[in-house]
Amino acid sequence: MKSDVERGILLVVSSPSGAGKTTLCHRLLGEFPRLSFSVSYTTRPKRPNEREGTDYHFVDDQRFSEMVGAGAFAEWARVHGHRYGTARSTIDENLAAGRDILFDIDWQGGTALKTKYADDTVMVFVLPPTLEELASRLRRRGTDAPDVVERRLAKAKEELGHFGEYDFLLPNVELEAAYNNLRAIYLAAHLTHKRQAFRAQRLLEEVRAEGEPR
Repeated sequence: MKSDVERGILLVVSSPSGAGKTTLCHRLLGEFPRLSFSVSYTTRPKRPNEREGTDYHFVDDQRFSEMVGAGAFAEWARVHGHRYGTARSTIDENLAAGRDILFDIDWQGGTALKTKYADDTVMVFVLPPTLEELASRLRRRGTDAPDVVERRLAKAKEELGHFGEYDFLLPNVELEAAYNNLRAIYLAAHLTHKRQAFRAQRLLEEVRAEGEPR
């Protein structure tokens, strides 16, 4: 007998740095208790405002390489000179329990997840209004040196070339409208034929049972 628990989804939200995906993701997490944030492993140094196990699992290069060799990652990629990866065990446990996972990862990680979990992954790419506005947002943040900002802008232009990998393109021109659209995508992802067919099949079986002679 099949479980009545609807399988979870993997919601991948990507964008160039400064396009606003972090704000959108935090708001979605705050509204939907079923959704939890995927805590990636990274070789990047911890920033002052970050917490181990909440923002990332911080490991050195040797430990990360050991995990890669052991097949522990569902996906991993090198971004801005550091490696990031998602533990396979975390994904499998949450999907089976009907819990959704939100991923703030780039196109490399997203396509890797889509390859391994084709029926469970929903990919959303957040588009900035213009490259000029994106550059302005990055400079206003004041968290990166000018040369780092320029590298992020160059990376943004490269990332935009991969929009075709995504299921949904989400323009973030006005925050409220962008959030409402992201919310709608998330809710609709639970109502696809593949996800709800088991309920329809169960109803059909009840109809057939009623028609059988007693």
